[in-house]
Amino acid sequence: MSSTVPDLAALHALGAAQQPTYPDADAVAANVARLRTMPPLVFAGECDDLKAKMAAVSRGEAFLLQGGDCAETFAEVTADNVRNKLRVLLQMAVILTYAGSVPVVKLGRLAGQYAKPRSSDMETRDGVTLPAYRGDAVNGFDFTPESRIPDPTRLLDVYNASAATLNLVRAFVTGGYADLRQVHTWNTDFVRTSVAGQRYEALAGEIDKALGFMDAIGVDADELKRVDFHSSHEALLLEYEHAMTRIDSRTEKPYNVSGHFVWIGERTRQLDGAHVEYFRHIANPIGCKLGPSASADDAIALAEKLNPDNEEGRLTFITRFGAGKIRDGLPHLVEKVTAAGIKVAWVCDPMHGNTFESSTGYKTRRFDDVIDEVQGFFDVHRALGTWPGGVLVEMTGDDVTECIGGGEEIDEAGLAHRYESVVDPRLNRVQSLELAFLVAEMLRATTA
Repeated sequence: MSSTVPDLAALHALGAAQQPTYPDADAVAANVARLRTMPPLVFAGECDDLKAKMAAVSRGEAFLLQGGDCAETFAEVTADNVRNKLRVLLQMAVILTYAGSVPVVKLGRLAGQYAKPRSSDMETRDGVTLPAYRGDAVNGFDFTPESRIPDPTRLLDVYNASAATLNLVRAFVTGGYADLRQVHTWNTDFVRTSVAGQRYEALAGEIDKALGFMDAIGVDADELKRVDFHSSHEALLLEYEHAMTRIDSRTEKPYNVSGHFVWIGERTRQLDGAHVEYFRHIANPIGCKLGPSASADDAIALAEKLNPDNEEGRLTFITRFGAGKIRDGLPHLVEKVTAAGIKVAWVCDPMHGNTFESSTGYKTRRFDDVIDEVQGFFDVHRALGTWPGGVLVEMTGDDVTECIGGGEEIDEAGLAHRYESVVDPRLNRVQSLELAFLVAEMLRATTA
């Protein structure tokens, strides 16, 4: 790993994929220069702590729960929204830890997930063609010429929104909200009356009894009062990520200080591309998405370039095949990578391969397909004797109706009730808890 990261011009010369076309290069330079002076959002030591946890995941000693919005928006940076997302992740982690009997690494898909790759640079509606919405980091969602022009001042807005989100998360996890004795208070409002909520309430009662026993014998562990919670996002916009790269004074290594864990997307994992070149220089724990087009040789070549020292906890492969393809596509990948001696954590993204358009015109996913892909992921690893390291889910803490199915039996007509995502559909809070119980059962079967 080099002590310097190539400059932006050198990265762009490699043909950086999925970057916005800004109309004013001077404005871009000015905003990037300002970002370079801003304090870090996360610290190198925190990234190292997460890397150690990811090393445990890669060894089969822990399980990763990664979740949050498909695309964050500036308007949703409120205390209620941040708390709601954190609350459901805490509930899911409790379910996985208690019912799955394995330590759970908690990683939010938040405080930086403001940019999204798109299949086309342009979007046409009713004969009008404008730049595609690439997330609040780039342009606005409203379909107007003014809104859709890429605006580099939004890069500073991303920093400020991420700082506010992280500040809230840190306050919640250190201020008592994440105390395991709060396990009942996390199960509020519409969730409590659902089947998943009732099942959670029963589990919370068991935890209460266990905590009462520990109190009775004088055990007062700090681990019960707080949680380690880290942030992650797809490091897509090179201007932002490069500007948020700093040299750590302890190690003299470059870290991306915009998030603890950053990943390369399926559309930007070109071996000779700008994103892989950037990522191979930073010391954070990193991920790389692998879809159906990825061969085992592709994965091995990426591992050799991104993690040449084969360091535990450094690299995570996040697979996104789709429920219908994972059982055929994943085994050869895992088998060949494992045979090559590559140290990597395997994580399942059961969301992106299962998206379709409903008859009512909404981009959606079936809950059953999401679960089937996770089950396929576990089945493949069980057959190969390897460890299913975790799941990455797009979810929210709210009562949205964006994915079909689950215990609430949301149908295609019901999507219109409360569809709020600006890009991809998310599991709502009840569906997220249902998923956690089902994954916990898969984990229990794996560790039995």
